[in-house]
Formats: sequence, structure tokens, C-alpha cells
Amino acid sequence: MKGNTKEKELGRRVSHAIFMSLLVVLLFIFIAPFILVIINVFKSMADITTNPLSFIGQHGIILSNFPDAMEKMDFWTVSTNSVIVTVSATALTVVFSAMAAYVIVRNPRWKANSILFSLMIASMVIPFQVLMVPLVSVYGGIFGVLNSRITLILMHVGFSVSLATFMFHGAIKTSIPRELEEAAEIDGCSKWKTFWSIVFPLLRPMVATVTIIDAMAFWNDYLLPSLVLGRTDLYTIPIATQAFYGTYSTDISLILAALLLAMLPILILYLFLQRYIVAGVTSGAVKG
Repeated sequence: MKGNTKEKELGRRVSHAIFMSLLVVLLFIFIAPFILVIINVFKSMADITTNPLSFIGQHGIILSNFPDAMEKMDFWTVSTNSVIVTVSATALTVVFSAMAAYVIVRNPRWKANSILFSLMIASMVIPFQVLMVPLVSVYGGIFGVLNSRITLILMHVGFSVSLATFMFHGAIKTSIPRELEEAAEIDGCSKWKTFWSIVFPLLRPMVATVTIIDAMAFWNDYLLPSLVLGRTDLYTIPIATQAFYGTYSTDISLILAALLLAMLPILILYLFLQRYIVAGVTSGAVKG
């Protein structure tokens, strides 16, 4: 019996060691591109081309990549545009999705709710590429509303509200007791006040999860802004990086500096909200 126990314990330790080794390998694979950006962002283009894996190039540490990249891409203008679009679209998505999910969950007998929720779920499987040409031809050719931040914000909200509603739907259904709302109603709270005073604060983990998912998507999106925004003064950061790609040459050092500058705000947001993300994901799980 003791021999079997020792063998089982040894087998568990070996399995755990193999599993952790695989996780370390996967971690390195995922963060390798980020490490390469950090290593090469302080080098000249010649040093990057000669030896991209060296920590310091032959010309030493180059700090001029950042101001040069900011000047070439008009960083403060494009970052302001990105902040306006990302913050506005994320806030509208969170608010409208939470309210829609609350109405759908608390009124299951309404056929309109079930139909609307089913349409939202079905819309999640439609690729954006299918809608690109109709989107540009209708909103650009017929209505003429392209080249506008408001149009881009509303499009972002329209494409993201289905997934956000689905996530809030699960969180409200499994994590928000109906008795709290009934108690508030007895105390004289209206449905509107009950939602904002009781339900929405309890959805904080899911709000953080939806916020980081949508903010990352909106901040890094290139395809939709490139279709909607044609004026350079409205460009967001992903579109502005086109300035570094020339016909005959490309300055890799400036591209890496621009990528790092574009990455920092969303990385800081993720680090700030990461403690809520796991709670937000599990809050939508079905409880036994």
C-alpha cells in the first residue's frame, strides 16, 4: 500500500511538472512578440536589421524613436481621437447592454424580449467582412454620414452590444437575487432607481469584464475606422501607423515605438481592472 501511495504521489508530481513546463512554454510563445518590441524599441533601424535579438545595439540606446514617432504620426491628435471613440463607445455599450439584459431577464413572458435576444445571439455569428461593402455603400453613398466620430462610435456600439447583452444576461440571471428588487420596490423605489441603485452596482465585475473586452477591441480596431474615417484629422492610432510604411522603405524602429505608445494605455487599463475580470466571467456561470 505504501509503495502504491508513493508511486501515485510521484506520478502526480511528474504530471504537475510537465503541465507547468507546458504552461511556461506557452507563456513564452505568447509574450515573445512583446519582448521583441521592448528589446528593439531602443535601437536604430540598422541595429534592428543586423541583430534583432541583441539587448543593446551597436549604436547604443536610442531614445529619439519615441519623439520622432509621435511627431510623424501626430500622436496627440490621433490618441485624442482614439480616447474619444473608445471611451464613448465602451460607455454606451455597457449602459445599453446592461439595461437591455435587465429588461430581458426580468420579463421572460414578453415574446418580443425572447425574439430580440435570439436575434442578438444570431447576429454574433455574422462575420464583419460580410457587412463591409453594404456598410460603406449605404452609410457613405446614400446617407453620407461617414468621416464622423459619431458614426464610428455608433457602429462600434451596434456591433458589440449583442455580446455584451449576452454576458450581462447571464450575470443578472444567476447573480442578482430577485428578492433585492422586491425589497426595494416595497420601499418605494421605481424600476429605474432600482436598476441604478441596486442591480447595476452588483454588476461591477461584469462591467469591468465588458469594459476591458470592448475597450481593447475599439482601441486596437483598424478595419472599421479605416472604412469610416477618411480625414487625417479624425484618424485613430491604428490608422495613423500607416504613416510609417513607405513604398520603398519602412522604419521599423519608429513602428515599434508607435506600437508601444499605442499599447500602454490599454495595458494600464487591463492591469487596473484585472482583479474584476475573473469574477466577471464566473458571475455569468450557471450555479448548481
